[in-house]
Amino acid sequence: MTWRRRGGFERTVEIDLRRFPWERWLRWALLLFGLWAALWFLPGRLLSLWVAWEWFRDLGYEAVLWTQWRARALLFLVGWAVAALFLGLNAWLAARVAGRSPRLWLGLALAAGFFFGLILQGQWETALLALNAEPFGVADPIFGIDVGWYVFQWPLWIFLQEIAQWGLIPFAALFPLLLPVPRGWRWAHLSVLAALFFLLMAAGYRFDAYRLLYVERPVAFGAGYAEIHARLPVLNLLTALMVLLAVALLLNLWLRRPALLAVGFGGWLVLAFIGLEVYPGLIQSLVVRPNELERERPYIAHSIAFTRRAYGLDRFEERAFAPREAPTPEEIRASAEILDGIRLWDYRPLLQTLQQIQSIRPYYVFADVDVDRYRINGAYRQVMLSVRELNLEALPPPARTWINRHLVFTHGYGAVVVPVRSFTPEGLPEFLLKDIPPTGALSLTRPQIYFGEQTTDFALVNTAVPEFDYPRGEENVTTTYQGRTGIRLGGLLRRALFALYFGDPNLLLSGALYPESRILFWRDIRTRLRTLAPFLRFDPDPYAVILDGRIVWVADAYTWTDRYPYSQPHEGLNYIRNSVKAVVDAYDGTVIFYAVEDEPLIRAWRRVFPALWRNFDEMPEGLRTHLRYPEGLFRIQAEILRTYHVQDPRTFYNKEDVWAIPLEIFADEPQAMEPYYVQTRVDPGGPVEFVLILPFTPAGRQNMIAWMAARSDPPRYGEVVLYQLTKERLIFGPQQIEARIDQEPTISAQLTLWSQRGSRVIRGNLLVIPIGEAFLYVEPLYLLAEQSQIPELKQVIVATEQRVAMAPTLEQALAQAIGVSIASPTTSTASPGEEIAALIRRAYVHYQRAQEAIRRGDWAAYGAELEALGQVLQTLQEAVEQR
Repeated sequence: MTWRRRGGFERTVEIDLRRFPWERWLRWALLLFGLWAALWFLPGRLLSLWVAWEWFRDLGYEAVLWTQWRARALLFLVGWAVAALFLGLNAWLAARVAGRSPRLWLGLALAAGFFFGLILQGQWETALLALNAEPFGVADPIFGIDVGWYVFQWPLWIFLQEIAQWGLIPFAALFPLLLPVPRGWRWAHLSVLAALFFLLMAAGYRFDAYRLLYVERPVAFGAGYAEIHARLPVLNLLTALMVLLAVALLLNLWLRRPALLAVGFGGWLVLAFIGLEVYPGLIQSLVVRPNELERERPYIAHSIAFTRRAYGLDRFEERAFAPREAPTPEEIRASAEILDGIRLWDYRPLLQTLQQIQSIRPYYVFADVDVDRYRINGAYRQVMLSVRELNLEALPPPARTWINRHLVFTHGYGAVVVPVRSFTPEGLPEFLLKDIPPTGALSLTRPQIYFGEQTTDFALVNTAVPEFDYPRGEENVTTTYQGRTGIRLGGLLRRALFALYFGDPNLLLSGALYPESRILFWRDIRTRLRTLAPFLRFDPDPYAVILDGRIVWVADAYTWTDRYPYSQPHEGLNYIRNSVKAVVDAYDGTVIFYAVEDEPLIRAWRRVFPALWRNFDEMPEGLRTHLRYPEGLFRIQAEILRTYHVQDPRTFYNKEDVWAIPLEIFADEPQAMEPYYVQTRVDPGGPVEFVLILPFTPAGRQNMIAWMAARSDPPRYGEVVLYQLTKERLIFGPQQIEARIDQEPTISAQLTLWSQRGSRVIRGNLLVIPIGEAFLYVEPLYLLAEQSQIPELKQVIVATEQRVAMAPTLEQALAQAIGVSIASPTTSTASPGEEIAALIRRAYVHYQRAQEAIRRGDWAAYGAELEALGQVLQTLQEAVEQR
């Protein structure tokens, strides 16, 4: 081969034209790639796409899937084409110079481009957001760029720069390295690629400058003095140097001055090491550290402002609150609605109790208990609701046949609703809705649950086998699914495709299936929602609502990003909004997404998927009354608020006012206090509202310093009030109240006595309830007998900062702690005769407990039981007089 050098003379280079070993290996590699694509990848992908299409179409969201497919396909083709053209050009040039047929190497370029296309199509969410970017209306304080650019466009540019720099360029360099090309040509080819590499590095250094806004520092999150005054100038110099090196590499094709390039490379290495490692450290040590607060003050202010804005803390209403030591009797009497909503049932013991007394059959399970409120017989009642789902693993082994798992046992059944405060004399919950079929004060005409938190198997409906509906004595009642959703099985071909997808040949072989039979799958509500909207984050605790005789699931969904400048990260994000409420029908699995907040991310997603969303004003009014401030968002905001409630940079820097989540005792173990829903007044003289609250204590101390309340009732839904407590006196926190409970002689002796008799004492949630201008602390106690699996609510502890009292009922405990008599709540479902009978039973229980106290010589308990008996008799007399 003849190679022409600079200067006009020619040099002949002998190249071995025999088969190069790499070629044989590449032929086999390309053959295997073709077989993999033809026999495994493409058929499997096409089958998955067909199943997804059928599922989306069944729900009426085929336009959503079509948008995803178009974006993926376009990105795949663009990625494949660009990568194949770039790599193919390099392969063709190297093959021609080496005297080889370019077909094999072009085939390699096409195969490599295929994988680059696959990688790019995986960025469909990033690409769609970039194309539908929305401004935030807030510019970062360093570069003056709108936050929307960082959230929407920048992630796509980062991806393209990195995939080109570390993917395309190194792969293209393989062709001149693998093929037997002349040394001079190889050097020239690699120089051009290196020039492109350095241009991409220049872009990377520019992006590194923006990354300074996300630096983790001990003082505060985001760029500080050393980053702005040391790293940023060096990064700007490195950006310029990379451009110069790229130009020098191209010029050196003619100048042939390797020494100049060596100097440039050396300068780059020295500048990168000294400028990015040594110099910022010196600035930090010699300039920042001696006067750190003054140097860092503006950057701390940036971190505070942007973090508070990103998590919505800037929208909190802050109020000063100087509570008294105890509520007055007048405040207690004026707070009957609040007291009626005090939750004596802790969801953990209640869940265990429901499983024992309301599961009815071993294959039913209660997965969770949710707090909600309903208007029942004209009264606003706070309740706890749990859904009875089907647990196929609890079927006896002989009954776990394919027919039973997929055709017979297809759904759960019904729900139970418990008033938060009411319990029987035996310490068991009273019910507003219970049993199978459901009976009670709430109407549930469609109790079947085909879609829930525990439904993981697919179900086959409208088959030759009747579906089990619910047990009735020794018989079983059957039903036929009549929902709007479900994919038709059709003929043998469709059945064969479903059998192949699910890996279940019975879908093809079973004689119990008709063409009209339907298959229900992806029935777990979390899977269902994430499949429809994978770009959202969903709250871990969806809750059930009884609406118009049906059960629907409500899931809070969040728009989020981890690219909000200067915002402190938490669990992989640094910006979050509860922009969406997702509703799933428990019977037929239909899904509706309501956009409930107007913010840039949800506006972008609404433009991307217009068919997916409904406006908030389209939500039924009955459902709006059951919306609640999401606990997941509340926890995140509370965690960030611990530090970022401080807005003064000096106080923030000194860590003088860091808060902590207080501890409480559950099952004898201390644990972080959980947020809890209560009914209380947020505004003095205002209505009683359903709110989510959490107290705070100073870090390292146990007194209460603040409490946070998030509203859930219209029209103030979503508003958060932060009460800053007075620092002029110590206000007891939950841990101090727990300690006082342990130190109360009567209570301590009673707890010891129960434990010695083989019973296990379970302490429920300690609730801190605002009542008037003070706090009331309430903690239920449950007994779990040695031979029983049913926790029974036996005592209620009421505390103020002055007194601690324990009694069998909240009314009695309040009477002891505050000296005020209030009426006990009545169960709305009970008739007058049933109410009187319940009061008589309760009176007899107190009489028996009083006699037991005499036998063991416990005169304190004897007096408490007599007082409780008097309260019940007084209530009984009032009930008789009302009749």
